[in-house]
Amino acid sequence: MGRSRRTLPEELLLLALDPTTGTTAQPQSLDLGLAGAQLVELALAGRIAPDGDRIAVVAPRPTGDPTLDCALELLRRRGAPVRAVNWIGGPRLGLRQTYLSHLERCGMVHAVAGQMCGVLPTTRYQATDTEISREIKARLDNAIRTGVPPDPRTAALAALAHAVGLGKHLYPGNEGRSSRSRLRDLIRHDPMGGLVAHAVMDVQNGVAAQPRRSPAPAGRPATAGVRSAPEPARGVPMQPRRGSMARAVAH
Repeated sequence: MGRSRRTLPEELLLLALDPTTGTTAQPQSLDLGLAGAQLVELALAGRIAPDGDRIAVVAPRPTGDPTLDCALELLRRRGAPVRAVNWIGGPRLGLRQTYLSHLERCGMVHAVAGQMCGVLPTTRYQATDTEISREIKARLDNAIRTGVPPDPRTAALAALAHAVGLGKHLYPGNEGRSSRSRLRDLIRHDPMGGLVAHAVMDVQNGVAAQPRRSPAPAGRPATAGVRSAPEPARGVPMQPRRGSMARAVAH
């Protein structure tokens, strides 16, 4: 996979990043969304495919992206298809920081050191080129406005944005209600994105025991009964860095 195009985890993170404050919306659910976005990106690259409510590796060759290849190798080592909800609900320590650091190296964000309560050191990440984030959001806006089925990448991004609760961040207030509804409906246009988005919401809702029914046959909507994303708590404070070896995490 070439690096000329941003991956879905990077695009999802840029959507969630507030260009003014340097904080990320819905930080807890965003971590789940990033794990889900990796699955969709691997599927778009032809490395994995849905198998009912499970994920199967179909081509284990590397993509060229170290972070995606790490996820692909972990999936390969399972030896058998893994339920999407179990994969997304597993530990993903440092995933958000990994992508923030990558975006910083690419020059798309820059780290801003600060303090919480005037004592504890923290780090925020601010976009260096807000045009990139506007371009990503414009794809969602276009799909919402025109009603034309979007390409699989945009459909999956919309599904993930809805699943992690970014709707009210992207389309706030009463005036954004119809856009949030249409964002939710875009989940129907990509089977893999729908599977992963529902798995993200299931993990947030603590629903992991019952397997999901297989995707609908070709020609029918892939996800019937689209649910609304849960609303994680707002105003989550930034976490301090603990010592020189601790990670700087943007919320």
